[in-house]
Amino acid sequence: MSRKTILITGCSSGIGHAAAHALQARGWRVFATCRQETDAARLRAEGLESFVLDYASGSSIAEAVDETLSRSGGTLDALYNNGAFAIPGAVEDLPREALREIFETNLFGWHDLTRRVIPVMRAQGHGRIVMCSSVLGLVPLKWRGAYVATKFALEGLTDVLRLEMRDTPIHVSLIEPGPITSRIRMNSIPHFERHIDWQASARAGQYRESLLKRLYADRDPDRFELPPDAVTRRLIHAIEAPRPKPRYYVTTPTHLMGGLRRLLPTRALDWLISRG
Repeated sequence: MSRKTILITGCSSGIGHAAAHALQARGWRVFATCRQETDAARLRAEGLESFVLDYASGSSIAEAVDETLSRSGGTLDALYNNGAFAIPGAVEDLPREALREIFETNLFGWHDLTRRVIPVMRAQGHGRIVMCSSVLGLVPLKWRGAYVATKFALEGLTDVLRLEMRDTPIHVSLIEPGPITSRIRMNSIPHFERHIDWQASARAGQYRESLLKRLYADRDPDRFELPPDAVTRRLIHAIEAPRPKPRYYVTTPTHLMGGLRRLLPTRALDWLISRG
């Protein structure tokens, strides 16, 4: 029998990189995509099948799907939407073009790719679609408004997709990690510097005392931080279990916030989150 196939995005580092290697070792045929060809070349040197998929480009998504189906013989067992980035900054300082840019990658690109693989999964009679969301798709956090907005939107869109896929053989799941070891903070710095004029902000003092220190200073891992393979374990269940879960919480903060969101009044939850 041929190996099961999975297309994974955002494999240059962190969650996607760990998942690609773990699933290949588990016997899956992994198509590990990255936004940059230099990263794809590095992954090929590591023994992965890798090529470019840039969520911000519709033509790149189309070409990556064509490449995947060409290599797989026209089938695809699973899709793992994972690649994303952040633009730190106060909501009042986010220009329109910043929100447009992050939604193009973190939501619209995911939607485009998902729509392109659903007909393949319908035709073959099975499929798994897994979306890597975040604890920030459940609760907000200051300075992260752009990222939170994309994850809240992703949660809603995915919930509706799951409901609509109930009459098909396609299963849809969300993974919601909390703090995971990755490069998302470092990768967010160029976006922050391009879009946020913090020195002209009414909150310039708060930037100096809070966000800039968190963004630029070397710091110890979060006390609840887990390695990327903690996410991979949930992904394996989502794509291999006969009855995958709609949601997979990863890390203590996600479990805690998921519960508190249901139990606490909004003002009480706001107070708790604001205390950090």
